[in-house]
Amino acid sequence: MADLKTIKVFDTTLRDGEQSPGASMNIEEKLRVAKQLQKLNVDVIEAGFPIASEGDFEAVSKVAQAIKGPQIAGLCRANNKDIDRGWEALQYAGEKGRIHTFIATSDIHMKYKLKMSPSQVLDAAVKAVKRAKSYTPNVEFSCEDAVRTQLKFLAEVVGAVIDAGATTVNIPDTVGYTIPFEYFNIIKYLKENVPNIDQAVISVHCHNDLGLAVANSIAAVQAGAGQVECTINGIGERAGNCSLEEFVMTLKTRPDILPFKTNVATEHLTPASKLLSTVTGIVVQPNKAIVGANAFAHEAGIHQHGVLMEKSTYEIMTPESVGLKTNVLVLGKHSGRHAFKKRLEELGYELDDEKLNKAFERFKALADLKKEVFDEDLDAIVADEIMASTEKEMFKLSHITVTCGSFAVATATVQMEIEGKQVRTAELGDGPVDATLKAIRKLTKTKAELQQYNVGSITGGTDAQGEVTVRLAEDDATAIGRGSSTDIIEASAKAYINALNRLYMKRERLVHSL
Repeated sequence: MADLKTIKVFDTTLRDGEQSPGASMNIEEKLRVAKQLQKLNVDVIEAGFPIASEGDFEAVSKVAQAIKGPQIAGLCRANNKDIDRGWEALQYAGEKGRIHTFIATSDIHMKYKLKMSPSQVLDAAVKAVKRAKSYTPNVEFSCEDAVRTQLKFLAEVVGAVIDAGATTVNIPDTVGYTIPFEYFNIIKYLKENVPNIDQAVISVHCHNDLGLAVANSIAAVQAGAGQVECTINGIGERAGNCSLEEFVMTLKTRPDILPFKTNVATEHLTPASKLLSTVTGIVVQPNKAIVGANAFAHEAGIHQHGVLMEKSTYEIMTPESVGLKTNVLVLGKHSGRHAFKKRLEELGYELDDEKLNKAFERFKALADLKKEVFDEDLDAIVADEIMASTEKEMFKLSHITVTCGSFAVATATVQMEIEGKQVRTAELGDGPVDATLKAIRKLTKTKAELQQYNVGSITGGTDAQGEVTVRLAEDDATAIGRGSSTDIIEASAKAYINALNRLYMKRERLVHSL
């Protein structure tokens, strides 16, 4: 392992990942994810886009103050206003603060988006790097849409920004257009045609529009890239980004043909994945590599027999290596607060006394209903009770009564607290869930459209908690809500109300920013 080249891991979950529709995070949620990234020991955390909003500026500032170890980056367009504002937020990180500035270099972007000539873009790039360099020696420059940029011009820009002081140059596949062979050759071309390329780290940032983000990142590393930009669970704009866990575990699993390694503490990958799903409400599909529910599941008889005889027959990595515990049963109704707190910490949650008390009360109530309490149940408790407490709750569920049957029209009576007042109504529906959501819509007077409704069992058994995820859209805003309960109707109501509260918060932030 000592002979392996170390590749820097630049995590952009808090910036590009948050740009995934419905994945916006409040400041406290960003800090929680950042602390998990600190445990993962990533090299760089891109905390946000400081000039985008007051909330983003404050989040970058607080991450820069709270996180120790990783470098903290902020994204800035290639202009003085962005860069000045960026360093205002990043200054708290000191020498670990990184200004990440960018401008598009492809013909299509220069012509239609920027309406600038190549010479103007080159001049703006150099000026931006020099401005950033006046604040910190830690400057990264990105050629947006690099893979659709003329190679000669790309090399010219890269050389110029390195001369101006950039210590990292990013060659992003902004629209997920390239394939491994082509990307390898782009990086190889820069290595061979930019005289000062050895004075900077080559970074790559791949999107997954063709499902090739991880493969392209590996190809770039093979060609000489020294940093890979990625996100937990691969979330991000459109089809997402290079998945951090997939890239890291590929290098860890295949050092025989990939002579590279990272500094990532892989045993924290699964907790990081679960935490992000809890915070954003974006569920990882079961067949997702590394962190999906089925990643270490074997159903076929031949596979089961092989794994029982020797795990390596069908498992190329151990569950423990990615932080997956084989002993999934952790707690029961006789468990105490100390054991409960310790298990939450192992899962990546650090709660203050007030939140711990709320979570413990919910755990005890659940333990009375279920024979077994699993790690997944604890994730749901944190999501349902603790995460909700960090948000301004315009709407609160008080109680639900539902009647339905084979020969009866489903009727739901819902009581809610709205702006401190108790209100109640009843509605008929095609089923108990439909009736319940109709009642909530009536009480809240929402015009939000229900775009997605997913329901699943958190664990096995007839006493399992049900988990519901919904996506709501209103005007240009979308929000994802989650809810869990041993009663699927209650879980649906909680998820719907959680999403409504998130939409309300987004509108509030928009009003304050105007």
